Amino acid sequence: MATLGFKPYDFEVFSVEGFNERMSQIYEHVRPKLLKLGDELAPELARKLKMEFFPHVAKHARRTVNPPPETWAAFGPSPRGYKRYGYLALCISGAGLHARAVVKSEADSRGAMAAGLSKNASELARAFRGTRLSRYDNWDFQRLPLGLVADSDLLRELASRLQKKTGGIDVGFGWNVKESLKLERAELLDAFRELEPLYRVLRAVA
Repeated sequence: MATLGFKPYDFEVFSVEGFNERMSQIYEHVRPKLLKLGDELAPELARKLKMEFFPHVAKHARRTVNPPPETWAAFGPSPRGYKRYGYLALCISGAGLHARAVVKSEADSRGAMAAGLSKNASELARAFRGTRLSRYDNWDFQRLPLGLVADSDLLRELASRLQKKTGGIDVGFGWNVKESLKLERAELLDAFRELEPLYRVLRAVA
C-alpha cells in the first residue's frame, strides 16, 4: 500500500503555539515530505491528466505574527511559479489532507477564467456527475468543509466569485487525519482526476 508517508505529528504541528516555533516544526517535519511528494507526483499527474505540471512548495512569509494554518505543494503550468495561474494543490492542515483546485486573487486572467467557467457550467456539471466538492474559501481550518453538489448553479457561483476584485476559488476534497494517514497515492491521484474538468477550463486561459 503506497501511502503518502505522513505521520500524526505532521498534522499536530499546526496546533503549535507561536509563529517561530510552528514554522520551525513545519520546516522540519512537513516541508521535506511535500518537496519529495511534489517531485514524485508531478510526473504522475502529467501521465494521468495528459498535461504538463511543475511542482512548487509553499514559502510562508516570515514577517508576520500569524503562524500558517496550512501548507501545500502546488502543481501548475509554469516552472517559474504558480500563483499567477489556476493550479492543483495537495494541502495539509491540522484537519487532514486536501486535494484542491485553486485560483488566487493575484492570478492573471481571472476574468477570462470566470467567463470560461460560466460558459461551460452545464457541461462541467455533467462531467462531475453529482460529485460533491468542498469549498475552502473562508473555512476554519479545524473541520473539513461540507461537500456541495457540483451542479451548474455552484459552478456559476464560483465564476461570479472569480470576477470580484479580490475574488478567487478554492474547491476540492478532504480527508480527516485518520483517513489521511492511510490515504494511498492512487486515491489522491483519482481525486485530482475528478478535478480535471474544472482545472482544464481554468488552464485554458493560462
